[in-house]
Amino acid sequence: MSDATSGGPTLRQLELLLTLASSNGIASAGARLGMTPSATSHSLRALEKSLGIALIDRNAPGVKLTHAGEAILPHVRDVFASLQIVRATASAGAKLDTGLLTIGSHGASSSLNVLPPILEAFKKRYPGVDLFVTEKPDVEIARDIIERRIEIGVVALPKDELDTQILAVDELLVVLPPDHPLAALDTVPVKALADYPIVMTHAGSQPVIARMFAKAKVKPRIVHDLTQILSILEFVRRGQGISILASLVLPQDYQGLVYRRIQPTSTRRVGLACLNEKRLSPAARALWTLVRDAKAHGHAFMPAAHVQALTSRR
Repeated sequence: MSDATSGGPTLRQLELLLTLASSNGIASAGARLGMTPSATSHSLRALEKSLGIALIDRNAPGVKLTHAGEAILPHVRDVFASLQIVRATASAGAKLDTGLLTIGSHGASSSLNVLPPILEAFKKRYPGVDLFVTEKPDVEIARDIIERRIEIGVVALPKDELDTQILAVDELLVVLPPDHPLAALDTVPVKALADYPIVMTHAGSQPVIARMFAKAKVKPRIVHDLTQILSILEFVRRGQGISILASLVLPQDYQGLVYRRIQPTSTRRVGLACLNEKRLSPAARALWTLVRDAKAHGHAFMPAAHVQALTSRR
């Protein structure tokens, strides 16, 4: 890669172009990289000068790449994908006895229940490889994979732009105080949820919940909109409302709460994702293969009785 003095684009400038493609403003794109607005503008102008062409349509609202910008974007992504593989391959021994693998997690559902058994199995097989988990919202994990900031991560499916393999099917459950009228039911009809105030999650399962209500033509009465799972559980425990959460985020036992299934059932799929399974670094390929082979041999990383255990009467 040429440096700035030879007139070629720098890695920093190319990283800015990647970030611009998924941002709503030039300054906000630079801020994601820790750059000031003036440094961002200077870097963009220098990149355009080095390539001899405009990359941003400055007459369009927000950020819109020119035709040339769109054309070179896949090649810029390839640069960072190759750089990532070079670094990972250099740090990993031929037998994967060293190295570092960063794994994206889209939130509590994967961090609490999906990833731990996978990481445990991986570490048993490759004890010398360090694993680093970074937790972000689902859309950011997918974006980081596309922009080659990470190679692999756990996301909500489908993700048509990524290579994926399913890890678990997550079911929505009602979270209730044990003395709540709905707690006497084995399964709770969706329409019955409209009769009670709801503490809505602002996390990854919110789109699934919204689709569930829309399909049933039910308008929920939302009284709180919270992000943290523990906050939601405490609000429900203290009588602030009921909630609907994905089964994978729920603790097995939480004092003062019970979980009930919903009729009709609403589910979401959780999967392992990468940009191109054929172009993974050695460590990422090993993780991908471990999950694929375990599934092929009928070994599940999620306990089959997970929902049943959560909803058993207490």
